[in-house]
Amino acid sequence: MPPVFRFAPSPNGYLHLGHAYSALRNADRARETGGRLLLRIEDIDATRCRPEFETAIFEDLAWLGIAWERPVRRQSEHLADYRAALEKLTAFGLVYPSFESRAEIAKLVAAREAGGAWLRDPDGAPLYPGTAKQLPPAERERLIASGVPYALRLDMAAACRELPALDWTETGEGPHGERGQVAARPEAWGDVILARKETPTSYHLSVVVDDALQGVSEVVRGQDLFQATSVHRLLQELLGLPAPAYRHHPLIRDAAGHKLSKSTRATGLRELRAAGRSPSDICRLLGLR
Repeated sequence: MPPVFRFAPSPNGYLHLGHAYSALRNADRARETGGRLLLRIEDIDATRCRPEFETAIFEDLAWLGIAWERPVRRQSEHLADYRAALEKLTAFGLVYPSFESRAEIAKLVAAREAGGAWLRDPDGAPLYPGTAKQLPPAERERLIASGVPYALRLDMAAACRELPALDWTETGEGPHGERGQVAARPEAWGDVILARKETPTSYHLSVVVDDALQGVSEVVRGQDLFQATSVHRLLQELLGLPAPAYRHHPLIRDAAGHKLSKSTRATGLRELRAAGRSPSDICRLLGLR
């Protein structure tokens, strides 16, 4: 079977040089290995994703000379797949609802940090500080029935007890030079959100389900997602999904050393095209052949 790669942007803005680099790296790997390249549109966030951004993604990738297989998978068309995975985790007793608002969580974190340092995840966000895990089932049901917003969280401690030590195959390089078999540390992320009342899945849940259903064999993506691979490996094991190899590449940064944003117009592909840049110019800017 030929290897399968995917480029999976979110249509919540226009693509920039960082997206171009990741898309071209995937296309290069597919070409080098005689593999297949898929395009996935990660459009779960209905409040930010817009059709014109999706159209622009197709235009920019085609302009770069990247070809992908059809049909394109749109996450918004496959909510039942994520719901089934969530129900499986719930049946294992590994999912619970939390009802604090973001403002309430911020207050809880501030109160805990007043008494000393509070643990944070690898991205720097504070771990969930609430006590919703201890709520009686009847109280959970009452709050849900009353319409209170909630997030569905993974009971990380319980999940980690279910599994042996995990690792993944890193064919690229982590931010600190990690290669080969890398030990996964999902516990560092705390009780991650798997879905919300108004959003039936999260990035972590949908990405592992999509990669498995699409037969992705090597995930090529930026080093900013290196640490999140620990959560993905945990979910793959819990759900009985295959684990692809991972190749994390360096990020394209601006002159100040910051990761590019979709609001960075100076590095937007549409702006560069309008300024007369060619696909070959883009490749030279990115240090690609």
